[in-house]
Amino acid sequence: MTFQAKIPTDNLFVHQVSRPQGEPLPEHFRFVQQPLAPLAEGLALIENIHLSVDPYMRECMDGDWALNQPLEGRALGRVIQSNTPALKVGDWVHHRQGWRTYSQVTPEETTVLPSEPGVPFTHWLSVLGGTGLTAWVALTKIVRLQPGESLYISAAAGGVGSVAGQFAALLGAKRIIGSTRNADKARILTERLGFTDAFIYQTGQVSKQLQGIAPEGIDIYLDNVGGEQLEAAINALKDHGRAALIGAIAQYNHLENPPAAPYNLFELVGKSLTLQGFMVRDYRHLQAELEAFAIPYIQRGELVVEETITNGFEHIVTAFLSMLKGGNLGKAIVTIGK
Repeated sequence: MTFQAKIPTDNLFVHQVSRPQGEPLPEHFRFVQQPLAPLAEGLALIENIHLSVDPYMRECMDGDWALNQPLEGRALGRVIQSNTPALKVGDWVHHRQGWRTYSQVTPEETTVLPSEPGVPFTHWLSVLGGTGLTAWVALTKIVRLQPGESLYISAAAGGVGSVAGQFAALLGAKRIIGSTRNADKARILTERLGFTDAFIYQTGQVSKQLQGIAPEGIDIYLDNVGGEQLEAAINALKDHGRAALIGAIAQYNHLENPPAAPYNLFELVGKSLTLQGFMVRDYRHLQAELEAFAIPYIQRGELVVEETITNGFEHIVTAFLSMLKGGNLGKAIVTIGK
């Protein structure tokens, strides 16, 4: 049966209307309804189904996002009208015009998604999307994990951390340590997500906690937090240890008065450590490599994909703010249709 959808007359957007000073709040956003513009030649109209909310968006709020304009973000949707032969009605696509119910995109702005047996479409925002690609790049290209090595992952129950721990196990890591916010998440890390050890981090005690779990030290650190977590990892890394710097959740709400840099940066010299940051957008050419690795494990049920899904576009701001406070397990996604 040919897919058909009713063409809407209006579109609903989220705008940022003011800059936060510290923690973002609901009043920094506004829902805006506007008539849907006619579809120009070369464009396709996408009904957005699944929208991603990510930690990096907090940084965007401080200047990258223009005020009183539609916001951006990763999204999955279905083509419901097309004025380009490159995109057919019914195609599922990935694009970056999220935070709205409908998007008008060119073929160059989209990726048509395959229908893989046993792989839900939401996975193209999590383990097979930017989240999973970040974990894959960090492990295989930045720190170059070797079988038998040990690693520590901060924010381990988040989108990147929950995938990275499992990837590390599948790649032969001997010991995988994760830090998280509460006992339930710590239990899930060790019981379901391939971590050998997990602890609930305590402010001012992270270095002591990590040393207690791994007195012999660690080979690798994946940093999603910065601040005290990075400081603790530098203390714990063995000589010639490596760290991939992915995110800095600890300072996103404090850009005007950020936490002090780790006091122990000179340890990089004494222990010949390597700390390297990266942007996943520079590694999109590795998408096929990620899919070839991950999809068979997903299909065999050997890779657990944790996703916290919030239903309803009207809840996207709430889902975003909750994610920033650790309210999600795995990837945070907002679903607004079927």
